[in-house]
Amino acid sequence: MSTSILNDNTVLSQCLSLLPTEELACPLLNYDNTKLTDEALVKIFIIAQLEKWESYKVFDIKIDAYQDLLENVNLKKVSGSQLSRRINKLDTTVLQNLFINVVNQLERCTSHYKGLTKNIGKLRIVDATHIKLPSILSEWAYVTKGWNVVKMHTRLVVASPDVSYPDKVVPSNGKVSDHEGGDLLIEVSDATYVMDRGYMDFYRMNQWIKDNIKFVVRLKGQFHSKTIEKYEVPEGSNIVSDAKVILGSTGKMKPIRLVEFLDNEGRQYKIATTRWDLSAAEIADIYKNRWIIELFFKWVKQSLRFVKIWSTMPQGIWNQMFIAMIAYILILMVKLKTNSNKTLKTILTYVRTYLYQAWERFIKAIERRPKKTSKGRQKVPDKPKKEINFGSIALVNLEKKKRIKKKII
Repeated sequence: MSTSILNDNTVLSQCLSLLPTEELACPLLNYDNTKLTDEALVKIFIIAQLEKWESYKVFDIKIDAYQDLLENVNLKKVSGSQLSRRINKLDTTVLQNLFINVVNQLERCTSHYKGLTKNIGKLRIVDATHIKLPSILSEWAYVTKGWNVVKMHTRLVVASPDVSYPDKVVPSNGKVSDHEGGDLLIEVSDATYVMDRGYMDFYRMNQWIKDNIKFVVRLKGQFHSKTIEKYEVPEGSNIVSDAKVILGSTGKMKPIRLVEFLDNEGRQYKIATTRWDLSAAEIADIYKNRWIIELFFKWVKQSLRFVKIWSTMPQGIWNQMFIAMIAYILILMVKLKTNSNKTLKTILTYVRTYLYQAWERFIKAIERRPKKTSKGRQKVPDKPKKEINFGSIALVNLEKKKRIKKKII
């Protein structure tokens, strides 16, 4: 390779330049780690996320292949085992602060976004996902027999129909409930919080009402409610009822709006909300968009190094969570920076493909239009079936035959 893979013009350098790592380079922070600084450590693991390095053996191979990568972070030599030990010891607050700073940068870029719609505004979807750990190596994560897990409690901002990102995450072991995680994620905000039935709790909901927190939460099971006022429901819509009620048998809870609607498969949902300014159809639409966080969890688990852990120690796993979230935001910032209409998955594929190449070449690639444009699925006339050649080796039955039991004579 004729030029450094980390010169200022490569895709990798452009991605790393989005990281506000000035604090990580502080001499006091690296007093005992002069050879492998926190900044160098974090950058290597961010690169590992961008390229999805599968194991520390891959770390060794990649680092050996790209010596100028070490030169860029002022290292002469480092091994996978050294990186493993350091990521387990790194104070998670270091990565948490870096995550917060990256989120702040992204929020400045998306401050003009109006949310899901102009009326609804921005959403903050709250939920948790889990990572299953090997039982033998993670007794500290025991929940029940055969179920050793950790959780990542997540608050996902929906800035627009196409842009969503985590702005706060709380790692925990598997015994921490969704309610406990939610207590740290639900704060006073202009956004509307959206939650599934796992967050239904009348005491907490009453406190949210007192704190003027806007929320939409699904209710579960049987519960007592007293109707104060019923609102008109549009004819022919999927809205079953819309009313002002008091939840709970004590009657002490503050009034809340209860909207019931049917989905496309006829399943009924009961939604409690403090959004009195929206139509019942808009309330139903807000809850339907809760699915965005499920898609986010799926994307992270499939596209980044998240489910397969680099460590079985608590702090190492917490650090991996934050590094994955930072990598996700970097990819999203690249998408916004390039003003591309391609999906985040496609942007990540281009980043991985052109990571060590010139930024201009990357831009040219993602802006390139496909040579052929599809006209969509066209009805194809029936064609005669072609005779299939199975060869002379395979055992083939074109029709399933009934088994004939033979008697032993």
